[in-house]
Amino acid sequence: MAKLLIIDDERAIRSTLREILEYENYEVDDVDNGIDGLEMIKKNDYDLVLCDIKMNKMDGMEVLETSLGIKPDLPFIMISGHGTVETAVEASKKGAFDFISKPPDLNRLLITVRNGLDRGSLVTETKVLKRKVSKTRDILGNSDTIGKIKETIDRVAPTEARVLITGANGSGKELVARWLHEKSSRSYGQLIEVNCAAIPSELIESELFGHEKGSFTSAVKQRIGKFELANGGTLFLDEIGDMSLSAQAKVLRALQEHKITRVGGEKEIDVNVRIVAATNKDLLKEIEDGNFRMDLYHRLNVINIHVPHLTERTDDIPVIAQSFLEEICGEYGMPIKKITDGAMEALKRLPWTGNVRELRNMIERLIILSDKTITEQDVVVFANPAGGTNVGAASAQQSSNGNNGGSFNYDGFSNFQEYKDFAEKEYIKFKLEKNNWNVSKTADDIDIQRSHLYSKIEKFGLKRAE
Repeated sequence: MAKLLIIDDERAIRSTLREILEYENYEVDDVDNGIDGLEMIKKNDYDLVLCDIKMNKMDGMEVLETSLGIKPDLPFIMISGHGTVETAVEASKKGAFDFISKPPDLNRLLITVRNGLDRGSLVTETKVLKRKVSKTRDILGNSDTIGKIKETIDRVAPTEARVLITGANGSGKELVARWLHEKSSRSYGQLIEVNCAAIPSELIESELFGHEKGSFTSAVKQRIGKFELANGGTLFLDEIGDMSLSAQAKVLRALQEHKITRVGGEKEIDVNVRIVAATNKDLLKEIEDGNFRMDLYHRLNVINIHVPHLTERTDDIPVIAQSFLEEICGEYGMPIKKITDGAMEALKRLPWTGNVRELRNMIERLIILSDKTITEQDVVVFANPAGGTNVGAASAQQSSNGNNGGSFNYDGFSNFQEYKDFAEKEYIKFKLEKNNWNVSKTADDIDIQRSHLYSKIEKFGLKRAE
């Protein structure tokens, strides 16, 4: 059932609209002024708002503009007893879905409301599809720090404030940037990403601002830079701490004047871009060392969002791991594997030097190499072939329990593939012996095709003991 809000200072109009809309099975709230209306919009999830233009306390146009800053996708139908073409055009320019005059025609009112709701649904569906295509995942976790990050995103995203995201590699800075864009009024525009660390210093200016044909040796044609591509949208400058000082000066000018000049060009180009930057470096230390401009730092650091290391929020690991488990199993077209409580606890004890990115890789590894259920033993054996402190302790415990038959030396493997082959061979050998070398039963037990198992037996040269 769609939920509607009526904002009008005439009781008779509110009552009439409410009666008509409730008869059509809509859920309806109403208030008699714009200030209370905005409070209702902040607190509730409405699907559409009908708002009078001429009201006491706050003008309807002001309500419209303020509301769209809070919830950009909320359809507004403006109502006026003094309707003119100019008023309707002005309302449309400010973001209203449609305009109807008083007293409202019943059929036109209902058609307009229905169309407005359809438009709202299409916008939501489009955003969901764009999110799937761009692989914008939810920010997972129930810890206080993650809750604070989500709250900050909700507050900051609708504004034009520049944001500096800090945190270690793999912690999820890019995901925060994506959500700042998704929840902003610029979400219809593009999110353009630039990894400043991956671009050579001599090319960063061309990458950001573009270049004119012939401006340097390899400039065989004109190129549009990232600032122009992001016009009307968001420009995400990842690893901003690695940007050259000359590029920093030009970025500072672009932020101050909203203008850029292509390399080798003279024409100034207006750009309307929101900047979100991220770094894993301590920029204040970089400023002390002369590697980063203080004035640019203060321009970028209007709002700071720090993404914590995974080891600082280990209680979030089960939620994140389960999400990765379902996602990866879905990508591979296999049944979703179960993961035991003991396995989750083992994951929580790992050092996570690669943060959330490392956790996803480990879950993928466990899905590929483990049985139908991922156990604590699987985490010990497969999760970290490099042998972190906790894994090493777990391995020693596993050996003392007789599961490995002796101490385990991870240094004996020159690369991950070598270790993976060893682990796969030992696992298949163990399962075959457990099932008395019944290949069909073993294939079913480890959830692979029998022909695939025969191939593995041949590959590893496994033979039944005489």
